[in-house]
Amino acid sequence: MRIFVDAMGGDNAPKEIVKGCIDAVNEYHVQLTLVGDETQIAQTLSLASYPKQLINILPSYSVINFNDEPVKAIREKKDSSIVIALEAAKKAGADSVVVSAGSTGALLAGGLFKLGRIKGIKRPALGTPIPTKNHITLLLDSGANADCKAEYLQQFAILGSIYYQNIYQQVNPKVALLNIGTETEKGNILTKEAFQLLSKTRAINFIGNIEARDIMNGKADIIVTDGFTGNIVLKQLEGLSNYLLNGLKQAILSSFRGKVGGALIQKDLQSFKHEFSSDEIGGAPFLGVRGGLIKAHGSSKAYAIKNAIKQAIAYMDRDIIAKIDNTINTNTDSIKF
Repeated sequence: MRIFVDAMGGDNAPKEIVKGCIDAVNEYHVQLTLVGDETQIAQTLSLASYPKQLINILPSYSVINFNDEPVKAIREKKDSSIVIALEAAKKAGADSVVVSAGSTGALLAGGLFKLGRIKGIKRPALGTPIPTKNHITLLLDSGANADCKAEYLQQFAILGSIYYQNIYQQVNPKVALLNIGTETEKGNILTKEAFQLLSKTRAINFIGNIEARDIMNGKADIIVTDGFTGNIVLKQLEGLSNYLLNGLKQAILSSFRGKVGGALIQKDLQSFKHEFSSDEIGGAPFLGVRGGLIKAHGSSKAYAIKNAIKQAIAYMDRDIIAKIDNTINTNTDSIKF
């Protein structure tokens, strides 16, 4: 297994990325290759204790920024950390994965150009695990494909089911279609067509439509939608979570009584925040690419990067790419396209 980490991607690169890698090798004893500015990476590494043989540095000389046009940047910034990491992963072969907190668009575009799609996959999907109460719900697509056809959503459901079964060890995970109502006839042309396709797809456990208000209650293990809608939902959940937590903090600190009560329930509040934190997940996989791609949040710090690497390890250990390939291209009798 080869794991390449884009040390220059994200708001807190490279320091927090490198720290997360150090924590990962100390806890998981996995070998990592950090791609980025050699001097900056080495400086942070020099301050830490870790098995030196488990971290290598692969130099890069530029960075693809969040405001760069993804396809153009991949073509022009060939010495960037994302491009060099992807090239190294391609050379290393199928048993490799790239982890990045950098540009989502650049990582996907680079993954498609350098690694390619699994045969039979029409569009790769970004599958974001959402922590709910004692449960993980996988939302896909959450940003890779703004415009979708019903057949893409059908494949997203299959991709999500394979990933969920193998990563979370749950047989026959429940798949739902994000819609404006639970009734069969609800929705626009896309969701109505997708509903019909999903209903006929024997490779998944389709339970019907789900409304956005029910995402967090764990009714479905996998929720499929187009990338435009999925990304809006994801960012709304992130914004609402931050708003509620900050509002609760301000309310507690606004009076003496609140401060006393807050002190009494501090551990409970921290536990609640910890349980629903996206940092616990670490990253979202691009499913359908012929190679492992794990996208960490742009604001990730060390703890989130460590967990993204943990997810990369599971992705390779559970042989997700081969299982997708086998399902899409071998067991076609269980899929009605």
